[in-house]
Amino acid sequence: MAMEGHHTVGRHRKPPVLKVRRGSVIALTGLVPAGLATVTGAGDGSIVDKLTATVQQHSNDAEEQLPRPEAVAPAAAPEPLLHEAKQVAPVGPPEVKSVAQPDGRVPSARPAGPLGMPGVAFDAYQNAEKVLAVENPTCNMPWNMLAGIGRVESTHGFGKIDDNGYPLQNVYGPVLDGSLYGNNVVATSDGGDLDGLSGSYRRAVGPMQFLPETWRKYAADGNGDGIADPQNMYDAALTAGKYLCSGGLDMRDPGQQTRAILRYNNSMAYVANVMAWETAYGSGVSPAAAALPRI
Repeated sequence: MAMEGHHTVGRHRKPPVLKVRRGSVIALTGLVPAGLATVTGAGDGSIVDKLTATVQQHSNDAEEQLPRPEAVAPAAAPEPLLHEAKQVAPVGPPEVKSVAQPDGRVPSARPAGPLGMPGVAFDAYQNAEKVLAVENPTCNMPWNMLAGIGRVESTHGFGKIDDNGYPLQNVYGPVLDGSLYGNNVVATSDGGDLDGLSGSYRRAVGPMQFLPETWRKYAADGNGDGIADPQNMYDAALTAGKYLCSGGLDMRDPGQQTRAILRYNNSMAYVANVMAWETAYGSGVSPAAAALPRI
């Protein structure tokens, strides 16, 4: 029986069935790219192949639009630490001599240490502390005590040291012939190969001011070059530490520290100056004038 409005073109039809072979799996992650064409069951090739090819094409197009990473230069190697110990164990007795001063020594460009001391001197004092901590740990020698002596004796080699630890000009004390009030008379006992004197008297040598005889007894190679040179800051700082520590003294004991400093100069004013600079270098605050009595 026919009814009004019932036409063939308006008849409801069942949707086509999407057939997939058994064992095939379609995995979709995210959204289907915009503009993807409708895939029907009819045509050449399987629906899985067409869908896979279309998604892959859009993925390739998107990848081509991504910005390419810029080439990054490799990081520069870090600079070596300034205060690594030059020598941490004895390497045999060094050759004791004073190296001839080369022409054209220039001051090191290293940053200055505490209170403006040369950076190489700061390195040498810290190096001596580290070496002595291995060779004589019971001495407890602090670097700033050595710096206090270096400041009083020569203002750290006149305040200008080259990269190898040598003052721009070799450091010598006054000739100990009795002409200078308050100084001992020290007669020569060698040919003057360390202090440069060929006469009958001696003088102290190097930034830590050693008499040649004392240097020969305690000489140390602070920079590991096989030579113990009193003019070299690394050698002089380590030798000073050995000299002060000798006899089993402990620098943590104020009385024993005082005894050690008196070996350098038998004057309590000298001890006061060294300890004042020791404290100053440790704290970064310059000593007051009252703490520096005239020696």
